[in-house]
Amino acid sequence: MSHAADTAMRPLRFMPSGPLKGTIRVPGDKSISHRSIMLGALAVGETKVTGLLEGEDVLATAAAMRAMGASVERVAEGEWRVHGVGVGALLQPEAPLDMGNSGTSTRLLMGLVASHPISATFIGDASLSKRPMGRVIEPLSQMGASFEASEGGRLPLILKGASPAVPISYRLPVASAQVKSAVLLAGLNTPGVTTVLEPVPTRDHSERMLRGFGAELNVEVETDGTRVITIRGEAELRPQVIDVPGDPSSAAFFIVAALLVPGSDVVIENVGLNPTRAGLIDVLRQMGGQIEEINAREVGGEPVADLRVTHSVLKGIEVDPAMAPSMIDEFPALFVAASLAEGTTRTSGLDELRVKESDRLAVMATALAAAGARIEEHEDGLVIEGTGGEPLAGAENAIATHLDHRIAMSMAVAGLASRDGVEVDDTRPIATSFPVFETMLDGLKT
Repeated sequence: MSHAADTAMRPLRFMPSGPLKGTIRVPGDKSISHRSIMLGALAVGETKVTGLLEGEDVLATAAAMRAMGASVERVAEGEWRVHGVGVGALLQPEAPLDMGNSGTSTRLLMGLVASHPISATFIGDASLSKRPMGRVIEPLSQMGASFEASEGGRLPLILKGASPAVPISYRLPVASAQVKSAVLLAGLNTPGVTTVLEPVPTRDHSERMLRGFGAELNVEVETDGTRVITIRGEAELRPQVIDVPGDPSSAAFFIVAALLVPGSDVVIENVGLNPTRAGLIDVLRQMGGQIEEINAREVGGEPVADLRVTHSVLKGIEVDPAMAPSMIDEFPALFVAASLAEGTTRTSGLDELRVKESDRLAVMATALAAAGARIEEHEDGLVIEGTGGEPLAGAENAIATHLDHRIAMSMAVAGLASRDGVEVDDTRPIATSFPVFETMLDGLKT
């Protein structure tokens, strides 16, 4: 295949379908997959991982850990073995670390490298290279790491780790699990105690998994709700056996699709329901969505259940801004659901969406308006007047996804709930997080 063919955009029109029916299992949680490989690479011995998400973002993390000395091998589909080098023993990478489209890989790996006596050059694709890294550079610089970044604190950048790094107490200026995780990961190889003060709770996979691998990590909650997270450095991590639960962010598209398409009845197995990630389900239930938890259980310290989702008449609501951290990646899907609800849905406190893979507020407002939805864009959220269950008209021209996988998948769902279908300009970005999305969707169509 020629290079030109490799880089050609892949447009696709998603058409309305009959009821969605069947049972599916979405790929493994992306957040947990990233951390399984990183922490396995820092443990001494063999970590076994099943259910790993094999999207491009996670593969970028795997390649980076190999470049720094760990053995990371795929045994079978979703099954991986990681032989770690130990905390403090990462090797100098011989070539730049290519992060592709993965902001998670970039920010977390910057944390890892920051307290090791090595330097690394981070590069990424056009979309990632537009995303600001300053919020991670700031605390890691306080710990002693030095940076040569492109204008605006963007990639490409060179990070020179500090040895020894300096423990800090850092209050997060914005709710960001990635910044929190970067500081905690840097703290792994920093003598003494590193502290993160988190005024607004964000996803806590790093805390759960660091403890699981044997790090001395404590969390206390102050009277005002601030979480005080401490980690003792120069840790010795123990290898683990990890079964990665299904990614709630990937399940979100099928949950919304089943709620919107009349007659649908879908079971999504093995979905991770960590309370710091399950905000979308809570909000959709507030809107009247029928989402039933079956076989609730705990796997590797993470709550998991099968979800049965049936077509529902949704009602518009005012979404509590405090929900944002627990569903920040799911708002594009929620905006689609709100577009077909009865009445008005108001969202606010979503400034973070403007610095994702794309400006998700602006891009989704434009995309849904093109598909026939009634949208008002505000500085920190969208106000959406729903159709009352009537299908969207559909989009005459292709929707610009701006290399953003969640825009592409959200608008695919909008196409199912439209009269004339919705064409997205490029389906390639979907592979970063959900390579089998289209196949799985086709399998539910009756």
